[in-house]
Amino acid sequence: MSLIINLLAFSIVSTSTIINPVAEASSTDTLRAEMPQIEVIGQTDRFVRIPGSADRISNAHIQAVAPVSGNEVFRRISGLHAVEEEGIGLRANIGIRGLDPDKSRTVLMLEDGIPVALAPYGEPEMYYTPSMDRMVGLEVIKGSGSILFGPQTFGGVVNYQTANPPAVPTATAHVRGGEGAYFVGRFGYGTSIGNTGFQTTYLHKQGDKVGLLGYNLHDLNSKIKLVLADNSVIGIKLGFYNENSNSTYVGLTQTMYDSKQYDFLHLSPDDELQIRRYSASATHDYFFSEDVRLKTTAFAYTTTRNWARQDFDNVENPTRTYDRVVGNPNTPFGAIYFRQTTGNRNRSFEVAGVEPRLSINHTIGSMRNETDLGIRLLYERAFEQRIDGTPDRPTSGVLRDDEIRPGKAFSAFIQNRIFLTPNLTATPGLRFEYFSYERDILRNANNEMQVENSSSLTEIIPGFGLNLRLNESSSVFGGIHRGFGPPRTKDAITVAGVAEDLDAERSWNLEAGVRGALTSYLSGELTGFYLDFSNQIIPVSESSGGVGTGLTGLINAGETRHLGVESTIQLNISELFSFQNGVVLQNTATYTKATFSNDRNIDTGSGDRVNVKGNTLPYAPEWLVNTRLDIRTTFGLGLGIDGMYIGRQFGDVLNQIEGSDNGRSGEIPAYYVVNAGVSYSLPQIENLTFSASVKNLLDERYIVSRRPQGIRVGLPRFISAGVDFNF
Repeated sequence: MSLIINLLAFSIVSTSTIINPVAEASSTDTLRAEMPQIEVIGQTDRFVRIPGSADRISNAHIQAVAPVSGNEVFRRISGLHAVEEEGIGLRANIGIRGLDPDKSRTVLMLEDGIPVALAPYGEPEMYYTPSMDRMVGLEVIKGSGSILFGPQTFGGVVNYQTANPPAVPTATAHVRGGEGAYFVGRFGYGTSIGNTGFQTTYLHKQGDKVGLLGYNLHDLNSKIKLVLADNSVIGIKLGFYNENSNSTYVGLTQTMYDSKQYDFLHLSPDDELQIRRYSASATHDYFFSEDVRLKTTAFAYTTTRNWARQDFDNVENPTRTYDRVVGNPNTPFGAIYFRQTTGNRNRSFEVAGVEPRLSINHTIGSMRNETDLGIRLLYERAFEQRIDGTPDRPTSGVLRDDEIRPGKAFSAFIQNRIFLTPNLTATPGLRFEYFSYERDILRNANNEMQVENSSSLTEIIPGFGLNLRLNESSSVFGGIHRGFGPPRTKDAITVAGVAEDLDAERSWNLEAGVRGALTSYLSGELTGFYLDFSNQIIPVSESSGGVGTGLTGLINAGETRHLGVESTIQLNISELFSFQNGVVLQNTATYTKATFSNDRNIDTGSGDRVNVKGNTLPYAPEWLVNTRLDIRTTFGLGLGIDGMYIGRQFGDVLNQIEGSDNGRSGEIPAYYVVNAGVSYSLPQIENLTFSASVKNLLDERYIVSRRPQGIRVGLPRFISAGVDFNF
């Protein structure tokens, strides 16, 4: 915490003293309306001018969905494949345009413009995922605009948006309950007094048995806005998150799934995941003039992720004595044999960074230009230990592994929007990334050692976009940019201290499309895309179903191609037929063909090697479709129904159809899920709304994943109800 406090103090002092306080300012009213923070899309009028595919989900849309899992919101965005892990979205697994969704490694995840991954460069997994329950919006960009952010630029950028300090006193309360002792309570209060505004939100979620999961979490966030002068304002954000859950990697074997007896039996109830996170950031906005703006952001956070998991076998080992057996041991692969040992995987991460961004509106000759440029310094450090214990004392025992992984990064970026005509813009951009990293191994496999090695990488990331504005709400766009993602430190340097030949991920990403309103009642976006990877890294870590050793956590998969089309269509039926009641139909659809495009020979495990050229990448369904109908009556009644279709996927690079005995590979059949909800706002009491929802209305049984260690079954029919009160 001292690191966080010192960094914030430095940011406030430096940004307040460097700037000339008598410089020309924009209006005070404009400043007071904005909370200083990094935005991915920004103002509404800028949306139509973005040189690439982009989406924004509003607070009203989030409330209409009434999500049990944040993945329900992500599925409203074309191109995004959100895979459930435990049914309620505590961990985001998002893939974009055929990229592997495992722990959202290939997507740059932000909250109010600040990275939220464990370690943005060396370990970008989303074991901690911001709760959708406290979000007021979501921004997503997938085109060349990604180079303004980093380090990952090949998948896309997802930015969670939280509530800003309001101008007047505002209190909110949201309470929701459901089956399995499911409970969500969110309470917020904010106001502005003079030159100061604040917003505090507290979220509590718990459940005893929601699907497979029992969990309890607390999430507290506060924002403070201080107007220092007419042209100077600072925003401070503080956050605390604490989660305890019996999350597990263990899934069903194929035999157990086929028996239909164990879908929601918690196979390993003693597994326990503890996550604790402290975060702080400060952003200072200074307006030299209405055309020159400096935004300086300093941020720091620590995340602790301790996970005790009981060891197990899928096949009985006669030399071992087992703690318990779950399933039918008389059937081949009909049971899971739990050992009398546990592995406690303790990991903690420290991240700190500072990023000044300068925005300049200017002219070159007769052409108007908008330039964004900046740099970022970032430091991250990971501590990892493996402690071998017992089911009775899982978190204590023998220290097996111990290591530290520090990293330092420097990046610089510039993007310039050139107005070739009042409606045609060209947007070239360039990003520079440098990352140096170390792996210091102090203990491995119960042996004391002192193994150290380091490496570094440098990358130039260009991008170019064109945007033709057809009218106030429509445009045609296209772009190309370099996709880049650094290798995970743990996989780039082996336990022997050898710098492996694990390349960074590199691609060329192209897209072209059209967005906007065709009429007053019909709007949408249609985008074609092509991703050409010279090297894509395929995860084979434990979380992605692999063996999870230091030598094979990730592998160079070589050349891959992603070709597809994504669309979003919104039809305002009320506008079309002049209904008094609001009726809106929205559909998102994505077709993706993601394949290995060059020779790659894979060992099948039986001594044979198979060339997987032309095979579909794991967890890359060809079709993703989501359709939602919302009805809002004049007397306060709201109805919503949505259907989600996910096409078939393969759980392995060999594209096996038959499920493996242990359930970890094979086909994942296509499935279709229907959700429905109803809400009612009392006309007598302003801002009071009651709601109820049914997830998986038809109670479909389907496989959502074969990861990490066996089959996961989708959440069964789930009913919840709640009340919202704003005053």
